Amino acid sequence: MAETINVLIVGVGGQGIVAASNVLANAALAAGCDVKQSEVHGMAQRGGAVSSHVRFGTAVHSPVIPLGEAQFLLSFEKLETLRWLDYLADDAMVIVNDYRIDPITVAGGKAEYPADIESRLASSGYGTLLIDGMKKAEAAGNFKSVNMVLLGVLAARLDLPIDTWKSAISRRFSGETFAVNWRAFELGRAAGLNAEP
Repeated sequence: MAETINVLIVGVGGQGIVAASNVLANAALAAGCDVKQSEVHGMAQRGGAVSSHVRFGTAVHSPVIPLGEAQFLLSFEKLETLRWLDYLADDAMVIVNDYRIDPITVAGGKAEYPADIESRLASSGYGTLLIDGMKKAEAAGNFKSVNMVLLGVLAARLDLPIDTWKSAISRRFSGETFAVNWRAFELGRAAGLNAEP
């Protein structure tokens, strides 16, 4: 693998972003890549923003993705997607969970949740996949597995062997929890393989 692949994973505290980034990092490591990962938790336990940078390739020298160099944005919440567009490369792909969590300012009536997120993404110039991750996670057996659904969508766009993904998920989860998360990953991967762009 010659180039460095930069994946930015964003969302709100409690959505499994750190677990997802750990699985991605371990899958890339198992594939023989040099891997760097960093996380910002913010006020995660109060519904604050959470982000994780995962970089992998032949040789990676920094854990932080520079502005304008992320090839993939994996967003677990629609509004969070808009906050991170400056990090994207010109040919980046945006994978968005079709899910809304109102920030405290919206919940408190001091601001409005943007009604035009989908149209803003459509006109951004980036390839965008809007995925109903919650529905697929519920079909897999647990709504909490939405993070594995989104990883599966991402996996369909990355050149990492499927056995490295399975190994990475099994390192994080065991027993029935692994089974549910693997089903969620496979449902997401199928959606990613069948989706345009």
